[in-house]
Amino acid sequence: MTKYKKDEEYLSIIDIIMKNDEFKKMENIKHHNTTRLDHSIKVSYYSYKIAKYLKLDYEDVARGGLLHDFYTDKISDCDNIKDKVLLFTTKHPNEAVVNATAYFELSEKEINIIKSHMFPVDYKVPKYAESWIVSIVDKVLSFCEVSKKFSYKLSYLLNLYLIFILNIMK
Repeated sequence: MTKYKKDEEYLSIIDIIMKNDEFKKMENIKHHNTTRLDHSIKVSYYSYKIAKYLKLDYEDVARGGLLHDFYTDKISDCDNIKDKVLLFTTKHPNEAVVNATAYFELSEKEINIIKSHMFPVDYKVPKYAESWIVSIVDKVLSFCEVSKKFSYKLSYLLNLYLIFILNIMK
């Protein structure tokens, strides 16, 4: 996705974040079927476009969306898969807020965007329409990124399901 690179207004909003050395490290961390940086840019940019269209606070959306997964990689070091899932779903939004506030000045809305982006998997309900947008865009993009990796399995499963339905209809 390179559309964002041509959007001068968007680039000016996220410029300070994209230049941060600690933030740039996300480029080397795998996330779903991409990198954490690429995923965060997509979430940020699509959320920004939606918020702008809806005449909402698109600047906070762009920044909050970009920082929503800005956590350290301690979670990947965990060996137990159950603990890893629990850590990831409940801990990383708070850790992302801690990291983001250590490097950037954030508004209350940006903090809520980051903290609540895992809703409904996590109990933190988004307070703002902007937070809902980022949360929903994150879920859609995550699903698309994961499903690309398993697309052949999904199409196989869908074909089996269709064969089953057709046999029932005979």
